[in-house]
Amino acid sequence: MRIGTVRRGRAQEAEPGVSGTARLDRRTKNLTKRLRPGDIAVIDHVDIDRVSADALVGCKVAAVVNAAPSISGRYPNLGPEILIDAGIPLLDDVGKDVFGKLKEGTPVRLDGNQLIAEDGTVVAAGTVHDADSVAAAMTEAKAGLSVQLEAFAANTMEYMKRERALLLDGVGVPDVTTSIEGRHVLVVVRGYDYKEDLHALRPYIRDYRPVLIGVDGGADALVEAGYSPDMIIGDMDSVSDDVLRSGAEVVVHAYADGRAPGLSRVQDLGVEAITFPASATSEDIAMLLADEKGATLIVAVGTHATLIEFLDKGRGGMASTFLTRLRLGGKLVDAKGVSRLYRSRISTAVLVVMVLAALVAIGATLAVSAVGRVYLDLLLDQWNSFVFWLENLLS
Repeated sequence: MRIGTVRRGRAQEAEPGVSGTARLDRRTKNLTKRLRPGDIAVIDHVDIDRVSADALVGCKVAAVVNAAPSISGRYPNLGPEILIDAGIPLLDDVGKDVFGKLKEGTPVRLDGNQLIAEDGTVVAAGTVHDADSVAAAMTEAKAGLSVQLEAFAANTMEYMKRERALLLDGVGVPDVTTSIEGRHVLVVVRGYDYKEDLHALRPYIRDYRPVLIGVDGGADALVEAGYSPDMIIGDMDSVSDDVLRSGAEVVVHAYADGRAPGLSRVQDLGVEAITFPASATSEDIAMLLADEKGATLIVAVGTHATLIEFLDKGRGGMASTFLTRLRLGGKLVDAKGVSRLYRSRISTAVLVVMVLAALVAIGATLAVSAVGRVYLDLLLDQWNSFVFWLENLLS
């Protein structure tokens, strides 16, 4: 990744003529569910992360207007560069007033560093990012890493004190009906490169048939890839109703005090569910549950593996991810490692050789046996009859 960003206060020109329908939501994750190609996404997202940027690019938006700073300087977040590299104009730090001045579905256009409504009213103005400004801002943001690292370490210690019983002894892990003991488990989060990783893991999934656990929207990712999740774990804010009704066992992530806001939604759908109270992230409790229930290997798809990815998630609770990985040790493997090291047990070339060998063996058996010779003579007679008929037809 190239590191760099904004010369603050310098407005840069947007591509002229960028227009579309405004779609607004303070939560980028919610907005991407209703965006259509050519829309202008209006968000309120400090430090746009990679997952959100990938989702906006996937929606093929015409532009992104951010009420907050897309790069605050806390750390070098990955999202803005992804948007710029995809050719999507980014109008930054326009202020939260844009949500009061602009209505959903209003036709708007970007003109320089301004967002203009259909009637010509300027509804927002900010800084237009380009490759150079993002590169400069990212360089400045690298200086914030030390502060963030100290905060991350403090959060890690606090989490360890709060959840040591869960981490060390598995206290609080609920009983589940899904059989996990002695099996591989695939935990899918709709995060970094999840589509590519699921595609690369097809031979592994076919041969080992692991328990498939979808974390919130990761359950939809499994269904989109052609699989049926065995278990869905999360706070249920991004999994679809149809997937919740698919028959998978549902475990609702609850707060440490037992409150589970997502439980009512599941129950309203007529789906039975159990709760798992913990202050960890949903992807972490999925891994801890799999480990506690006897999984021999846990393969992670779309989860977070590096310090920048932890910070890019933008949650203090990511400290649980670090400690969860320490707890699981060598039992936890990233999907990319599995796809690179694992190959299907039987290659295509081997299958072809086996089929040819079988045909040769059948032919040899027919040639040496009395019944086989009679069968071959009948085939030869039929062939000669066909050739004679064909010659008469052509003459």
